[in-house]
Amino acid sequence: MNINATLIAQLIVFLILVWFTMKYVWPPIAKVLDERAAKIAESLAAAERSKNDFEQAEKKVAELLADGRNQVADMVANAEKRAAKIVEDAKSQASTEAARITAQAKADAEQEMNRAREALREQVAVLAVKGAESILRSEVDVSKHAALLSTLKQEL
Repeated sequence: MNINATLIAQLIVFLILVWFTMKYVWPPIAKVLDERAAKIAESLAAAERSKNDFEQAEKKVAELLADGRNQVADMVANAEKRAAKIVEDAKSQASTEAARITAQAKADAEQEMNRAREALREQVAVLAVKGAESILRSEVDVSKHAALLSTLKQEL
């Protein structure tokens, strides 16, 4: 056998092997590789979508937190305003009540002074009558002297 015939036979067998491999073995391997590449690409796309969804969720959470903080700040400000208003109302009510009590006390004092003056006039009138009676030592006309005493009361 010649090296050339062996080499040609080996070349024919190799070409048949290459043809058989290209026809029956390579397409399923290429198909599996393509499917795997598609799954990897799909997984990468899903990971990218998940990353975008996560970033959007983080943004939404940040917005919700900011809104919550703003609402809490507004509620605190409203509560402070309400408390200040309540304090102011209480102060105005207290000053109104103090003015009313002071006016009532002044009115009561004025009434007591008037009663005391009236009682003092009565006592002065009685004393004046007794003094006049003792000076005159004569008959006293009650109706005439009553008119005199009322005039005396008015003057006092």
